[in-house]
Amino acid sequence: MSRWPKIPLGLRLFLLYFVIVIMTTYFVSSTLIKEIKPTVRQTTEETLVDMANLLAVLVAEELANGTLETSQISTLLQQFGNRSVDAAIWGVDKTVMSNRIYVTDINGIVVADSWYQDIGNDFSRWNDVYLTLRGEYGARSTATDPSDPLSTVMHVAAPVIFDKKTIGSLTVAKANRSVQPFIELSQQRVFNWLAVMSVLVLLVGAVIAWRINSALSKLSLYAYKMGQGEKANKPVFRVFYEYGQLSDALANMRSQLDGKQYVETYVETLTHELKSPLSGIKGASELLQLPLDDQKRVKFAFNIERESQRMQLLIDKLLELTRLEKLPELEKPKSMQSQELVDYVVTAMSVKIEHKSIDYALKSESNIMINGDEFLLRQALFNIFENALDFVCEDGKIQVSVEQLQTHVCFKIYNDGPLIPDYALSRLTERFYSLPRAAGNKSTGLGLNFVEQVAKLHFGYLKVKNCQQGVEVSLAIKSP
Repeated sequence: MSRWPKIPLGLRLFLLYFVIVIMTTYFVSSTLIKEIKPTVRQTTEETLVDMANLLAVLVAEELANGTLETSQISTLLQQFGNRSVDAAIWGVDKTVMSNRIYVTDINGIVVADSWYQDIGNDFSRWNDVYLTLRGEYGARSTATDPSDPLSTVMHVAAPVIFDKKTIGSLTVAKANRSVQPFIELSQQRVFNWLAVMSVLVLLVGAVIAWRINSALSKLSLYAYKMGQGEKANKPVFRVFYEYGQLSDALANMRSQLDGKQYVETYVETLTHELKSPLSGIKGASELLQLPLDDQKRVKFAFNIERESQRMQLLIDKLLELTRLEKLPELEKPKSMQSQELVDYVVTAMSVKIEHKSIDYALKSESNIMINGDEFLLRQALFNIFENALDFVCEDGKIQVSVEQLQTHVCFKIYNDGPLIPDYALSRLTERFYSLPRAAGNKSTGLGLNFVEQVAKLHFGYLKVKNCQQGVEVSLAIKSP
């Protein structure tokens, strides 16, 4: 069964937005472009009506007296028809007169013509003359070339009235081809503006979709890291505050779930880990109730003290680890020098180093500046050094190096003790997991788990590996 491809939500929203914008642009542009042509022609017709009525008033007296054909008005009409012009109207050049004016008598016979070509012809059958002479609005649109839709000419007539009687008609004609450039120019401008606005709207939609998708990616990564138990900074959302509310809810849920899990985990682990020292204390206390010599009494009392210290150390380590795991981010990070940090730990461990006659060496590229929690980093290095001292042989060697990597500062602690078995390498950071130490020393199994939590809190990592004739532990923290 085939599955739909996994398309990011932001892209899906943008595709839907894209379809809506394109459809809206298409319908709006097609409607506007279709409406421009009839609107322009209606406006032109309205202008012709005014012009025809104006001229009808001017020729009324001459037509009533029968002197229009030889009057000055007739001459002026001919001059108007032959007049040339030079005008640039909104980017369209006009060089000739596009209007024609003719006058008919009461019988529809042309008595004056600005083109001087139809004088004496009978126009009584044309709608503009026919309807006007009968007291109706007379207009017609006639094509000069039936095969050319742009060859139509608009004719608008007005009655010539004298002494309250209609004595003829005056028609103003205008070729639709003369207004076609304005129609096409308006259509092109409308189309261009709609195209520009559509592109801008789509760009805005793309930016919004990208922000939505990136916000979801941040939120998903945050949720994933929390699910993996990693330390992660809660993403900040300035525009999409709803995502901020969701990240807060995830953080609260993680805190609540972790709280329950901590209770369950620590009850189980404490029960398991405290069982052994409690059994030792109980056995020693029972033996102390029997008649014993002083040497045995001291021995069993020492066992009770040793197991009690072990229990106290275990409880302290668990409390410290619990506080660290619940810490969402560094509280008060500060800048410090790597060499001073290492020197502090080595100085504190100097007694143990001298006791085992360890050959200690520090190799550092330079005194690198780091940024983090000084106390936690000291504790982490303490734990690594304690493990190294527990496993290194007498008169062995411990080497410390500090390196500046591309994005991290790395502390490497090497000891020439026995190699770690392959089966144990992947389990070293588990709680309460530890390997047997020399001289029967016992460990809580919490040290490297604590170091790993410190590394995560500093957006770094912990690595333990076998190398030539020894073991190397690397603690990396993110560079400032």
